[in-house]
Parts: sequence; C-alpha cells; structure tokens
Amino acid sequence: MVPLLALAFGPGAALAKPLVVCTEASPDGFDVVLFNSLVTTNASADVIFNGLVALDESNDKIVPALADKWDVSTDGLSYTFHLRANVQFQKTPWFTPSRPLDADDVIFTFTRMLDPKQPWHKVSGPSGFPHALSMQLPKLIKSIDKVDAQTVRFTLSEPNATFLPILSMGFASIYSAEYADQLLKAGRTADLNAKPVGTGPFMLRSYQKDAVIRYDVNPGYWGPKPKVDKLIYAITPDTAVRMQKVKTGECQIALSPTPQDVLAAKSDKKVKVSERPAFMTAFVALNTQHKPFDNPKVRQALNMAFDRATYVRAVFDGTATPAVNPYPAGTWSYAKDLQPYPHDLAQAKKLLAEAGYPNGFPTTIWTRPTGSVLNPDPTLSAELLQADLAKIGVTAQVKVVEWGELIRSAKQGQHDLLFMGWAGDDGDPDNFLTPLFSCASVQSGINFARYCDPALDKLIADGRSTTDAGKRSASYLKAQQLIHDQALWIPLAYPSAAAVLQSNVDGYQVSPFGRQNFGNVTVN
Repeated sequence: MVPLLALAFGPGAALAKPLVVCTEASPDGFDVVLFNSLVTTNASADVIFNGLVALDESNDKIVPALADKWDVSTDGLSYTFHLRANVQFQKTPWFTPSRPLDADDVIFTFTRMLDPKQPWHKVSGPSGFPHALSMQLPKLIKSIDKVDAQTVRFTLSEPNATFLPILSMGFASIYSAEYADQLLKAGRTADLNAKPVGTGPFMLRSYQKDAVIRYDVNPGYWGPKPKVDKLIYAITPDTAVRMQKVKTGECQIALSPTPQDVLAAKSDKKVKVSERPAFMTAFVALNTQHKPFDNPKVRQALNMAFDRATYVRAVFDGTATPAVNPYPAGTWSYAKDLQPYPHDLAQAKKLLAEAGYPNGFPTTIWTRPTGSVLNPDPTLSAELLQADLAKIGVTAQVKVVEWGELIRSAKQGQHDLLFMGWAGDDGDPDNFLTPLFSCASVQSGINFARYCDPALDKLIADGRSTTDAGKRSASYLKAQQLIHDQALWIPLAYPSAAAVLQSNVDGYQVSPFGRQNFGNVTVN
C-alpha cells in the first residue's frame, strides 16, 4: 500500500460519504507485528499505521513515507533515515500524544522486536514476532542509533538487497514509544493490540469481533486526507452474502470474491470489477516434521496423486494458473524450466511402497471454513484432495478450522496437510523464500512445511546478500530446484486478485499484494 495519497481534500469535502468494505474474516488483532495474516495487515497496517517507506505499486519502487529521504553507505551496511517533520500520532479517546513522531519511536518499534531485554519484547504471542524472526532481522540488524531527534541509522551485519522492501511490509509499521510507555506503566499492555495508535489516514473507533470495525478519518494525518468521511469493515465470511451486500448497497467494496462471483459481476450493471494478476501462491504445505511426511518419496507421491488441472478448473473456474514454484511465473528469477509433478497414480503408489507404505496411511487435511482469494472454496478443495489421496490408499480426514485458530495451530506445527496461501509484499522473490523456507522461519512458525535444510538456507541467504540480479537469480533458481525435488508443498495455483465494487465507487484499485489503499476512494 502506498500511503502517499494522491489528492487532498477538495471543495467537495463536505459531501464525503462513508465507505463500507465487506471483508472475509476478523483480524487477529491490531498489533500487526504479532501476526502474519493478510486480514490483520488490512485491518491494521494498511489503514492505521505507516512505515518508514512504502511500496509504490504502480512502478514497483520503494518511496518515502514517514522517512522523507534516506542514505545508504557504499558498503551497503548503513541506512540512515531522515524522518518527515511534524508527523503527529493519532489523538484517540485512549491516548493524547505530547510530541510529534521522532527517532525514539522508530527505535522503540524495532528494538521491541529485536532486543530480548526490551520490556515490550516479552509482550508477544506464542510465535513471538513472526515476520521479524522469519526475515531474520535479529541477525541482520546489528544496531539502531539515534543520530538526532529526526534521524535514525540502521547498521546491518551484512549487505542485504531486501532491506528496504522489508521495511515496506506491514509489520514494520512505526509505533508510538510514548503510548507504549504509558501502557507499560499502567499495566495495560494488551491495549496495544486492542486500542492501536498510529500515524495513518484512519483511526480505530470501535471493533466488534466477527461483525464490524469502524474507523474515523485521522484529522491530523500528515498526508492528503481520505476522500470518505468514515471507513467501515463489515466482516462477512460468506462470499455469497458479500456479493449480495455489494449489489444492494450495504457495502461499496466486497473483497475476496470467488472466481464465479467475478465472472457474474462482469455482466451485472450494478457493480464493477477491479482485477489484476496477484503476487500470490496457493499451496498445500506438507509438515515434514510429522511422519510419514519426513520422507521425500511420500511427499512426491502425494504430488503425483493430486489432479491439479481438475482442481484449478473446479475451484478457480479457470481464472488461476496451475502453480509449479513458490512464486508466480511473472517474477524475475522464476525457474521456468521446472516441470510440475505429473498426475500419475501408478508412480505415486510405487513411491509409497518404496517408502514403506504399500497400503497407504491415515492423515488429516486442514482447511479454513470460508473462502478467500487464495482458496475460493475451501471445502471443495479439501474434498478434491481427499478423493485423490484415497486412490493411492491415503485416508485423509478433512478438518475445518476457524481462521484464527488455523493460523495459531499451524504456526505451532500441529497440522499434517494444510491448505494455505501466501501473498508477497513487495515483488521480490525473497519475500516468498525467506519466510516460507528458511530455518529461522520454522521457529517463527511461518515455514508451514517445517523444513530446515542448511543447503537451502544458504542459497536463500546468498540471494539476499548481493544486489547483483544475476547472482541473486542463480541462487534462487537452485533454491527452487531443491524445493521442487523435496516436494515440500503441493503447489496449487497462482490466482488473480479481484474486488467487486458498486458502480458509484471510484479511485479503488485492487493490489496484487493483497494490501488495501482507500486514500483515493470516492463514493458518488
């Protein structure tokens, strides 16, 4: 999301209307550093907070946000950020700031995630700070120093081509050190998650779990003001209900439509569609820490048993591309010569027999209850996989798990087979490889295959450590080969990102990264 909103309030500001967005699930909370779901990022980082930098999706460039400029040393080890002047934190019923944003806020934000001695470091969930850990920031960031009130210097332990893109991610949102200090002294640390304070265009007004989130426009926002007077997230898990609400005007934007919804909307004059290829991959993670999935022959057998073509046709109605590698084919360094595992039941049975399971084995398939961009029909998806596995003797029980619990339990490695998806944040291949396949990410829980291999870890690290695109690609091609050969996933599909809008909505564009930017939206 680019928080640099394109236009300021004009003469028609008094005529601004509320914007109601039908979303698919409740956020885990609003303390975005503790969670890794896109639903939480959309409800928190995308509207309430800003980072030091942002991604301009129109040209895939990192642009200024809370830092209006920065300097990088010639050795690539030092990044000095110059903060935008007079940026105010939000004034809410639970907090009144006494000063503008300064270097102390930036230092607090990152030391909280990185320094075990920082008091707020202990205030975390079971996975700690999953993005910071999976991106290996504790190892990468050697020190953070206050040069002066408006200048912060990050010193890295090694050059890293992905450092600036990482800072555009939602978890790198800047928090108020003053607010955090007040909460710590009052013994109300849970309020950082329940009552957020940021610098973004919208402020939280109220939240009713599984029902509605209400936001007010931030009157002190440092950038151009939003063109709507309020923002409301109507939490609507059922995709059919979301579509009905957007048609009747109860919502102006419906997120995560099914492919069938998109096709129907294109012929409905009451609504319109915003659509583009997504920087996302849907997959089934195979938990390599659970037997028999610690055996690569078993994992390869499951890949061969699954009829991917039928799955894509049935679930995505032909609107997605069958997946082969961890990230979509349009991404630089994509291993285009790698071929998917063939749909071959005889060979799958042979591999199972070689692995010591000639009669198959029992297992479980975990999936979410409601649809999303990456899994439009979770029940049908799980049933298709279940039926295909039965053909090679693998008896799978489908377990439907509420989204929040699914994420929490999967991070702890409780699953066998897990329907999951990943939306990259910045267009860089590392945004898939490091969080989903590094050893550090097993600990943070985002590596849902639970696979740690020093050879793969080195390839990923080598790709991060240079700005030479050719060298990075060489490392990533080898990494994709290893991931493919080890069959850590059953790759499913590269979907399209889409939203359905009322015809009177202008200024909204769906993001290929799943982020939300309502800054330019008008309701006519």
